[in-house]
Order: sequence, then C-alpha cells, then structure tokens
Amino acid sequence: MMSLPEEDLTCPVCCDIFKDPVLLSCSHSFCRKCLKHCWETGIRECPVCRKRRPKSDPPSNLALKNVCEALQEFKRKNSEQLEDKMKCNQHGEKLKLFCLVDKQPLCVVCQSSRQHKSHDCLPVEEALLDCKDQLATSLKSLQDKLRNLERLHRTSVDMFQYIKSQTLETEKIIKSQFEQLHEALCHEESARLAAVKKEEEEKIAAVKVKMKEISAEALSASEAIAVIQRQLKEDEMALLKNFKVTQDRSKGPAFDMSGLLMDVTKHLSNLKYRVLEKILYNIDYTLVTLDPNTAHPCLILSDDLTSLHYSKQPGCCPDNPERFHMSAEVVGTTALDSGRHHWIVETGSNHDWLLGVSSLSVPRNTEISARPENGFWTLCFRDGEFKAMTLPPTLLTVSEMPKQVKVQLDYNKGMVSFIDPADNTLIYSFRETFTEPLFPYFYTQSSQPLRILPEKVLIAMLRQ
Repeated sequence: MMSLPEEDLTCPVCCDIFKDPVLLSCSHSFCRKCLKHCWETGIRECPVCRKRRPKSDPPSNLALKNVCEALQEFKRKNSEQLEDKMKCNQHGEKLKLFCLVDKQPLCVVCQSSRQHKSHDCLPVEEALLDCKDQLATSLKSLQDKLRNLERLHRTSVDMFQYIKSQTLETEKIIKSQFEQLHEALCHEESARLAAVKKEEEEKIAAVKVKMKEISAEALSASEAIAVIQRQLKEDEMALLKNFKVTQDRSKGPAFDMSGLLMDVTKHLSNLKYRVLEKILYNIDYTLVTLDPNTAHPCLILSDDLTSLHYSKQPGCCPDNPERFHMSAEVVGTTALDSGRHHWIVETGSNHDWLLGVSSLSVPRNTEISARPENGFWTLCFRDGEFKAMTLPPTLLTVSEMPKQVKVQLDYNKGMVSFIDPADNTLIYSFRETFTEPLFPYFYTQSSQPLRILPEKVLIAMLRQ
C-alpha cells in the first residue's frame, strides 16, 4: 500500500511511527511529545542536526501525519486479517496445534474431533520450526534440481548442434565408403566384361580356323569326287590299279566342332556371389569397433572407428552421460555378456596405454584406477613399465615388448587373457565371476595410435 519505506516514517527519537509529527525549519520531523521531552532540558535545538530553533512551537507536519495514520490503519487491518487467519474457520478458535498426519493447523476443538482425535499433534510454534526445516531442505533440493536441469538444457543445446555435425560427418564417410565399393564393383565389372570379350575373340578365331580347314577339306573332297567319277568311266583294269590311291584320297579328317561356343556358365554361374566373395576378401572387417559417444574429448578416432590417439586440443562434443569426462578412455560399441570373444590391438610405438575390458556400470565422470575391484581387467604400459592392473599392480617381465596384444574374453568361464599373437604366448590372465555386461576398453595419452586389427571374412555355405 505505502510507497515510502517504513524507516522514513519513523521518529529518530523514539524510533516508532510518527505520532502528531512536527516539522522544524531544518526540515527534520519528530513526534511532538518526543521533541517536547528533548527540549525540557532548556536547550531548544534539533536533536538530529543540533541547530538552535526559535522559542515558538514548531508547526504540525500534516502531510506526514496523514501518511503515518494511513500506515497505522493499514497495519491494524493487516493485524486483524492475520488474527482471522490464525482462527479456525469451523470453530472460530485460535489455531494452536498442527496435525502431523494431515499436515494442517488445528484448534483444540478440531483436535478433539473424531477426524483428528487419534492423530499426533505439535504446538504450532514447534511445527513451524520443523516445517521451515523441511521446506529449507525441499528448497535446496529444488535449487539443486534447477541447476541440474539448467545444465541438462545446456547439454541438450550442445547435443542439438553436435547431432547435426555427427550426421554430416557420418553421411560423408558413408558416401566415401560406398564410392570405394562402387569403384571396386566397377573394376570387377570391367574385368569380367573384358574376360567375356577376350573369350569371344578367342572363340571367333577358333571358328575361323575351323572354317578354313573345312573349306580346304571340301575342295579336296570335290577333287576326289571328280577323280572317282572319271575312273568309273575308264576300263576296269585301270580302276583296279588306282583303287587304293583313290580310296585313300576319299578318306578325309574328322572335324570336332565341340567347345567352340562361349562358356557362358563360367561367366554367369553364381556371378553375384563370386563377385561379393572376391570383394569381401579384399575388405577389412574388425570384430570390435569404438563407440565415439563414449570417447573422452581429447581422443581422436579414425573414420572407420578402429584406431585412436591422444590430442592436447580437446574436441567439441557434448557432456553426454555415456562419455568419459575425466580420463582419456573409450569403450567398444557392443556389450559382451556371454560366449567367447577376441580382438587384436596394434600398439606399435605407443608407450602410454591400457587395454582390456570394463564393466557396464563403471563411473565415467570420475577418475578411478583401472583395476578389477573397480570393474576393469586391463594391461598397462606406462613410463617403461609393463604391468597387469591388479592390486597392487603385477609387474610383467617380457623379453621384448609386444607390438600387438590379443585380448581374449571367455565370459562364461570368467576369464580375460592377454596374448602375444607373434608367438601365441600368454602374457597374463585374469579370473573373475562376471555379473554384468563388459565392453572392450582402451586408454591412451599418446599421440601414437592404438589400432584394432582387421580379420579376414570367411563365407560359409549352409547345407540343408
């Protein structure tokens, strides 16, 4: 209601709202009674600025008086309304109790009613303290929730932009790989068409040779016919004398016309399958691929998601919950929860890495040791030391550091083994009873890459 703060309507002497305020020539106002009490000492001066004043009584400050009276009336009405609020609407009694079951204030009559008779109650003063504490806790919880929602909203905005960039990059890589497939198919098509054309030329050349031989033999047969016809007209003795020569001349070579047509079967039999088999033989396939949505921002993954290396310049990626935020880690795409699996990692000249498997539930927003008690089963090579990450770490002694490491998981038997594929020797083996899915796990803080090696694809025919 009031536009002025209450302290501007307070007498500087009694520190209460002005009552019958008077105005001095120095512009300071006081309650008439307060000013009179101050002047009873005989010194007529302003209690604030100490300026002396004339002996005449100061005039009333009517404007200030009206405002103060209006304020007092306003406070009085508010007090009445507050008293009304503190009374029970049903019984008109003061609300002195608070029902802990129904969470509402009660009067003594309400407490005696059937509805609340068996309920626990507290005095409103005690209940007010408890309610304020609970509301303070709720307030803090809501504030934390709001901050979390604001963070999630910022993450959502980042995800919106990141999804667009992911889409463009994925489309680009898909187009590139299909261009390679198209090129391979076109090359194979050209080679097979060239083979058909070459066979056509060879078959036509063979037919031409046959035709030439046949023409020559036809001419010889015509001459033999003429000779025989003449001899049949001659005397009998001459026929007998020349019979053997004439008979031998009538015998011509037999012509084999088989195998002159195109071998269509060779070119068309299971054509699509044989082309696919040949292309697959020359295409790499990796048993494990990396999940870019889990990669720490400082890890750079290859387009085919089979290699990783560390960069001091973090990439721009959203703060999604799947991502490792504290350490340069990434996991494979597929969760492994049964059966046997293996993959070979080329470490090369990388001298700072961890390899193995990690549990589904490992936290990704805190930095923890990659050991079995934390859900990791890994080998580590760092600072020139090669060790299995047990508690404490087990130092491994090898004649030569392997350039490749084969990770082998037998989930059902609870075994994670690390093997040097160069001579198939066992480096180290963990034994555990797994209770949740596992992911292939990779860590590096080196600019030299770790690369998952491809496997050859074998096409097998299913016989029914």
